[in-house]
Amino acid sequence: MGLGVVTLIHSCTLDGIDAVSVDVECEIQRGLPHYNVVGLAATSVKEGAVRIRSALESVGTDLPLKKVTVNLAPADLRKPGCALDLPIALAVLVANGGLADPVADLLVLGELGLDGAVRPVRGVLSAAMLAKESNLRGVLVPDSNASEALAVDDIEVYGVSHLRQVLEALAGRAVLPTPSIPRRVRTRRRIVDMSEVRGQMGARAAIELAVAGGHNILLAGPPGTGKTMLARRIPTILPPLTRAEALETTKVYSSLGLANGLIEDRPFRAPHHSISASALLGGGSVPRPGEISLAHNGVLFLDEMPEFSRASIEGLREPLEEREVTISRVHASLRLPASFLLVGAANPCPCGWADSGVRVCTCTNESRARYQQRLSGPLLDRIDLQTFVKPISLKQLRDDRPGEASATIRERVIAARDRQRVRLAPYGIHCNAEMTTTILRATCRLDEGSEAQLAALVDARKTFTARSIDRLLKVARTAADLAGRDDITDDDLQYAASHRDVDPLARFRPKDEKKVRRRGKYVDELSPAEDPVLASFFDEADSEEALVGDVDVLDENSTAA
Repeated sequence: MGLGVVTLIHSCTLDGIDAVSVDVECEIQRGLPHYNVVGLAATSVKEGAVRIRSALESVGTDLPLKKVTVNLAPADLRKPGCALDLPIALAVLVANGGLADPVADLLVLGELGLDGAVRPVRGVLSAAMLAKESNLRGVLVPDSNASEALAVDDIEVYGVSHLRQVLEALAGRAVLPTPSIPRRVRTRRRIVDMSEVRGQMGARAAIELAVAGGHNILLAGPPGTGKTMLARRIPTILPPLTRAEALETTKVYSSLGLANGLIEDRPFRAPHHSISASALLGGGSVPRPGEISLAHNGVLFLDEMPEFSRASIEGLREPLEEREVTISRVHASLRLPASFLLVGAANPCPCGWADSGVRVCTCTNESRARYQQRLSGPLLDRIDLQTFVKPISLKQLRDDRPGEASATIRERVIAARDRQRVRLAPYGIHCNAEMTTTILRATCRLDEGSEAQLAALVDARKTFTARSIDRLLKVARTAADLAGRDDITDDDLQYAASHRDVDPLARFRPKDEKKVRRRGKYVDELSPAEDPVLASFFDEADSEEALVGDVDVLDENSTAA
């Protein structure tokens, strides 16, 4: 290239989790030595002049002793970060006489160290996806980030660890190196399993139902009953990520520099209850994804849910409905994905022992009421399954027989998800929980008998809203999928209703005199063998004592569903 000729290197910057194209233009003219970067560059980009000069000196060259002008287009887009170091250095080298062919039609990213090392940057997967969408030949990225770019098909990927490798290619003495990191095959390794859980068949069934359909679930009950233990084992029964879901998830993690190749397991996020609203939902002066976006296509577990700040908890309302979160600032508005399965765990009162039948509650009525009000009605209305986890007996706890293994449950979950994927493919969604009202009406039609059963359930409960009725139907649809049925039956509706209560913190309190509800029907005794509907959801080899766990215990004066 000669003096006064503008060279162009393709690059990008991050806007949330998406890559936005940036053209790095360089022009070298005669005049007093001067280096200038224009185009709304952030301070970190302008400071790159020091890094670039030192890196060039480390490979035996330097910035030209001429007037060097670098333009970052578009000029009205702010460009933060240090990923533009390498493309700016290449633009200067090409403008100063280097060969442009090796980097032609490549999207270039990388931070330079003072010694010329090319350091990892954020958002490489998004950059590779942008290169493919822009019909570029491929990407040139730091070697340590190359595994992310390899996740995108049909593009060339080059990984460099030092500026010298690029300089040799521009001089025509070598070719750009291909990545040294091979495509990895990951295996599922779990150190926990559902078989470790003793008893709690009702809670286990509710969790299977939640995972199979992607439904939100709240586990309420006294301390030490297994709520957290059950929730921590949910990853062992999650279905595998599809290719599209894996790319979506990795894109979020890549934007924060947390990805190391394609993420193939569904994320499980469990933030502490002291987390701020911005950290949970996303935000900051420069908006960044929060925990709900990091849980995209996976599970968000909120242990001790009432202990979270009200702003954090109530901020979940819109993401639970829209499956995305919008972060608005003065200069911009950012939309981030947030399609996750919410799993909450809560005690019935501050001390945890209200009406537990184990210990005496030491809380005042006022403190219990305040505690229960921390989970508002509108938020609970968005939680599909609400299950009380009762204390188990010593006999159940010390039973040597293991519970049903995660692998067996996962097979049923995958089979149910496969049915949903086929049925919902025309609508572009993956599971029952994602259905809109229109899709729900189109795919979950009820016959006259089921419509009458639904009307009876709504009339008996008196507390169902329009939203909760839709969610009841979605859960019933999942129950039918688990049973391998094409149509929703009365039993599916009753079963769905039995796993949902208006206020799980205040209800489901065991008493000495009690009735039990099985699939929405009240009986005086437990006789699982006489209930073929209940038995169909469990393995025939399960003991009668285990099957007893799939009932909800209520006060004798509780309203029948």
